[in-house]
Amino acid sequence: MKSHLIFIGAPGSGKGTQANKFVADRNFKHISTGDLLRSEISKMSPLGLEVKKVMDEGKLVSDDLVIRLLQANINLTASQYIFDGYPRNLAQAQTLDKEVLKGAPSLAVYFEINMTKLVERLTNRRTCKNCGAIYNLISKKPKVMGVCDQCGGTDLQQRADDKEDVIKNRLTVFQDTINPVLKYYQDLGRLMKVDAEGSVDEIYNMISSKV
Repeated sequence: MKSHLIFIGAPGSGKGTQANKFVADRNFKHISTGDLLRSEISKMSPLGLEVKKVMDEGKLVSDDLVIRLLQANINLTASQYIFDGYPRNLAQAQTLDKEVLKGAPSLAVYFEINMTKLVERLTNRRTCKNCGAIYNLISKKPKVMGVCDQCGGTDLQQRADDKEDVIKNRLTVFQDTINPVLKYYQDLGRLMKVDAEGSVDEIYNMISSKV
């Protein structure tokens, strides 16, 4: 039976890369709650207007609102989905199962990575201000240092949230909240762990063999 995928991993662990590959190669639908929020607001639907009001007031969108957003935008019988970066805590995992998946088969995939190496990977990430191309000064350098391979732009920037102190704080928060989520899926026999430091194809083939 085909399974939906739930990708869990720290920022920069490679979830997005694998999600894009599954979308391209296996016709999965990629679910990012942030993208759904923006899309619903742009449609000016009743739900979108409700979301916009919350965000305009500077408040966090509630778990209940996110679940309603998911329910309104997915058809589990028509497509296989990848939930990318959601759920983020135990309550969200339980509610996703009960209110959205409702018994549909799913596999949680945890992208394991050494946190010291992850900090190094993220602090060396650079983005071209002109075209958005992403580089890494360790693993994916531009052909000419400081010059974008894609557009020739010379403004390769480090994102504010890729600075070391910010990254370490994000990773601490992530680790504090994710362990109960991993235990939840482990206890249900629905957790797969992959070495996020493997090659893109190795990780893809490993996950693909299970779905």
